[in-house]
Amino acid sequence: MKLQQLRYIWEVSRHNLNVSATAQSLFTSQPGISKQIRLLEDELGVEIFARSGKHLTRITPAGQAIIDLSGQVLRTVDNIRHVAQEHSDERRGSLSIATTHTQARYALPPVIHDFTQRYPDVALHMQQGTPRQIAQMVCEGQADFAICTESLELFNDLVLLPCYRWNRCVLVPRDHPLAGTESLTLEELSRYPLVTYTLGFTGRSRLDEAFQSQGLTPNVVLTAADADVIKTYVRLGLGVGIVAHMAVDPVMDHDLVPIDAGHLFESSITRIAIRRGTFLRSYMFDFLQRLATHLDRDTVEAAMVAGPNGEQALFEGIELPIR
Repeated sequence: MKLQQLRYIWEVSRHNLNVSATAQSLFTSQPGISKQIRLLEDELGVEIFARSGKHLTRITPAGQAIIDLSGQVLRTVDNIRHVAQEHSDERRGSLSIATTHTQARYALPPVIHDFTQRYPDVALHMQQGTPRQIAQMVCEGQADFAICTESLELFNDLVLLPCYRWNRCVLVPRDHPLAGTESLTLEELSRYPLVTYTLGFTGRSRLDEAFQSQGLTPNVVLTAADADVIKTYVRLGLGVGIVAHMAVDPVMDHDLVPIDAGHLFESSITRIAIRRGTFLRSYMFDFLQRLATHLDRDTVEAAMVAGPNGEQALFEGIELPIR
């Protein structure tokens, strides 16, 4: 059994059993991957993949168990490499962050700017997706950190670290009837068409819960994952926008009137997720504390070994910053 064979079956499973796509991603040949998979199956005495002719059609039950264990082996190997790198050069390496548009566009730029100034030899990679997608990236080792608000708690393999609280604001054009409103109510808001986040993005669930608690049904006419898209359609007069407060730029959005909605909706918490068992290098701890000052090394290390219930206890009573 070779480490290369385990990587091949792991990557094939991630590429929807497409051996050709796997070969391209690994810069190797399709016949070479197929041969190594067959050799591994022969050695183990079980089929990892069912076939129809030359095509892989599904993962067998035994194959799934083997692939899951292979993922654990590959992650352990990565940790070994990280340990060696940490002791050979603690300021050189890579950091992969998976996040949503709102975090990437509005929350992370100053953190990343300062981080890259301090660690110019750390290659920084940023991937965007839905909250579920980015959580899955971290679970599968495609990213080191996932930063978002929704869905992280659905993945048991992740350590969840609270970063900060945030709330929403309502955006309208300057000539809109709500532009002069000083204390907006949900009832008033429900009378207008709304443009806001897609379900599952950026605390959208809090918005729906608020309307439901008042027996109101919001008239959501358009949803988007991107706050800039929401603002575009507010400008076009399609509806009243509801976005994260951090997504309002006083300069770029000078033509829109922001109305505080913190009293209408419960605040949301942005968290950073790390796969359990991940070896964190010194610059990774530094990034975490730049993102949220209360995430010092001792606290993060304690959370990594505490388990889900212990994680929550660690952060009870901590006053999270508001953005």
